[in-house]
Amino acid sequence: MSTASNKKRYDGDNIVVLEGLEPVRKRPGMYIGGVGTAGLHHLVWEILDNSVDEAMNGYATEITLQLHKDGETVTVSDNGRGIPVDQHSKTKKSALETVLTVLHAGGKFDGNNYKTAGGLHGVGASVVNALSKKLVAIVKRGGAQYRMEFAKGHPQSKLQKLKGTVRGTGTTITFSPDPTIFPRTDFNAQTIRHRLEIASFLHRGIKVHFVDDANKSKETFLHEQGIVDYLGKVLKERNARPIHETAFTISVEDPARIELALQWTESTDEHLRSYVNGIPTGNGGTHENGFRSGLNKAVRNYFDMHSLVPRGVKIAPDDIREGLVGIISLFIAEPQFQGQTKDRLNNLEIQSTIDSVIRPALEQWMNNNRSVADGIIARIIAAARARAASRAASAAVSRKTGGKRSMLPGKLSDCLDSGRGDSELFIVEGDSAGGSAKQGRNRNIQAILPLRGKVLNTECATLKKMMENKEIQDLVTAIGCGIGPKLDLSGLRYERIILLADADSDGHHITTLLLTFFYRHMPQLISDGRLFIALPPLYRIDIGKQTYWAADEDDRTRILKDHADGRSKPDITRFKGLGEMMPKVLWNTTLNPATRRLLKVEIDDQLETDRVISDLMGRDASARFRFIMDRAETASEIDV
Repeated sequence: MSTASNKKRYDGDNIVVLEGLEPVRKRPGMYIGGVGTAGLHHLVWEILDNSVDEAMNGYATEITLQLHKDGETVTVSDNGRGIPVDQHSKTKKSALETVLTVLHAGGKFDGNNYKTAGGLHGVGASVVNALSKKLVAIVKRGGAQYRMEFAKGHPQSKLQKLKGTVRGTGTTITFSPDPTIFPRTDFNAQTIRHRLEIASFLHRGIKVHFVDDANKSKETFLHEQGIVDYLGKVLKERNARPIHETAFTISVEDPARIELALQWTESTDEHLRSYVNGIPTGNGGTHENGFRSGLNKAVRNYFDMHSLVPRGVKIAPDDIREGLVGIISLFIAEPQFQGQTKDRLNNLEIQSTIDSVIRPALEQWMNNNRSVADGIIARIIAAARARAASRAASAAVSRKTGGKRSMLPGKLSDCLDSGRGDSELFIVEGDSAGGSAKQGRNRNIQAILPLRGKVLNTECATLKKMMENKEIQDLVTAIGCGIGPKLDLSGLRYERIILLADADSDGHHITTLLLTFFYRHMPQLISDGRLFIALPPLYRIDIGKQTYWAADEDDRTRILKDHADGRSKPDITRFKGLGEMMPKVLWNTTLNPATRRLLKVEIDDQLETDRVISDLMGRDASARFRFIMDRAETASEIDV
C-alpha cells in the first residue's frame, strides 16, 4: 500500500463555508476580543453605542440601561428614531431583521443618517444577537410598536406589529448572553455604571439612566459641562491636586469636533483619557499622538519665547507631561479603529489636525495667563531636575543587571540555562517557601528568587524610596532588562516571570503589590505576555486512595461534591503556606509545566486597570473604603 493512500483526502469538500452569523459563534474573539469579562461587557457597549449614536446626532435625548435582577439580562432603550421596520430591498426581510442577522448591515455607511458614530462596521447589533441565548427587539415608529425575538442569532418569530397606538419613537433591545459561549454570563453593575456615567460626560446635555434591579436602585447622569465635569471627577478620584485652578479647555467644530480639558497637578505621572465618538480608546492612537505633539510644541515655544530654560537642565517631553491629567474627546465621520474592539485610533490625518488645533490655543492661553503659565513652567523644570536625579539612581540599579552571575542577588537560585527560551523566574514569598521551591524545581530552566515579607507598595512610594528598597533592587537585577523608560526586553534573562505566593489573603496581597510594581514600572513585561501568576493549592483532599488539590474554597466544595463516594470520610488539609509543602508536592502541583496552572497577566481595559490600581493601592483611603463597603454584603470566608 502506498504512503499517499494513508493520508487523509483533502479536496473541495473539505472547505467549510460559514454562513450568516455562524462565523461570530465559531470565532467570537474576532468580533469582541474574547469571551472573558471584557468580551462579555463588550456586548453591552455595542448596543449602548447604537443608542449613543442616535443621541450624538441629535435624534435622542434620553438613554436607559436596565440590569435585570438575574444579573445576566440587559435592556437598553432610547427615544431615538427607532430602527426601520420596512422591507429591505436587497434582503427581502424587514430592516430590523436585516440589522440584527446580517453582518455589515447598518445605517452608518453612507454618511447621510449619522454625521458621527461609534458603531461603524455594521456588525455590533448582529454580533450581540449571535452571541445571545435570547434577544428581543422592540421598535416604536409612526405611532405603532413592533416586536421581534431571536435566539443565538436566529429569528424565533416574525416581525409583529403590536396592538394599539404609542407615542414617540425609539428602540429597546433586551438580551441575555449565551452560556455556551461565555464561561460567566453575569454582568458587573459597577463596570456598567462607570461606562454610563462617562457617556453622560462625553455627550453633555443627554440624560442617561441606570436601573439596577438587583440593588433596587436608579441613577440619572446629566452633565451640562461635559468633559470639564469629567476632569474634576478624575482629579478627585486620583486625589490629584491641581497646581492651577482653571482648566485649559478646547471646544472646536472644524475641521473636526474636538473637546479637550486638562490641568497640571502635583502627581508624578501623566493620566490621559481619550475617546473617539464616545468610545474609549484605551490604547490611544493618532489623536493622542497629535495631542502630545501639540502640547510639547506649545510649551517649548513658551519656554523659548521667554528664555525660561535654566542652564544645564534638559527639558524632555516626559517632563512637560508629568502630573498632567487630561480628557480628550474627538468626533469624526470616518474613524479607522484597530479591530472591532475599537481601542486604538489609526486615522493618520487626525494627528496633524489635533496638533494644529492644540498648539496655538495652548500657547495663547499660557501667554494670556502668565502667572498660571509660570507655575506650570516651574512644575516642569522641577520634574526635569527630579528625572535627572532618578536616572542616576536607576543607572545604579541597572548596573547590577548584567549577565554575570557574580553580580546577581545572593539569594537568587539561578537556573543553569537562563538564556533558554523556556527558562522561568519564580518570585516566591519568603525564605521558607523559597527553600521548598529550590528543592522541588527543575534546576535547568527554573530560577527561584525569595522575597522577604511584603513588598513595598510602589503606588505610594517615591521613586527614590523605591530605588533604595533592597527587595525591588534584587527583583530588577534578577530580571535583567532594566526599569522605567530605559527598560529593554532584549536584556530579559527569562522567558517567563511567575509570581508564586501563598493561596491565602496574605499571599493575594503580596501578589497585588507585585502586580502594582510591574504595571507601573515594567509594563512591557505584561504587554509582551511575560508575566504570570502561579496557582498553588490551598487544600489537599484525600478521599479513599485518591488525592485532589483545591485552589480555594469553591474548588474544595466542588471536589467534595463531585468525588465523595459516601464510604470514605474526606481528609482535608489546609496549607498554611508554601513552606509547608514537601518539595515533591510543590513540584507536582505548582512548578511542573505539565500539571500546574498559570494565569497570564493581561490588560483588557487600560483605563479601568489604572483606576482600580489607583483606588486599591493609592494614597486615597476613601476609595478603598467605598470599595469595601460596596462589596461588604457579598464577602465571605474573610481571613482576618
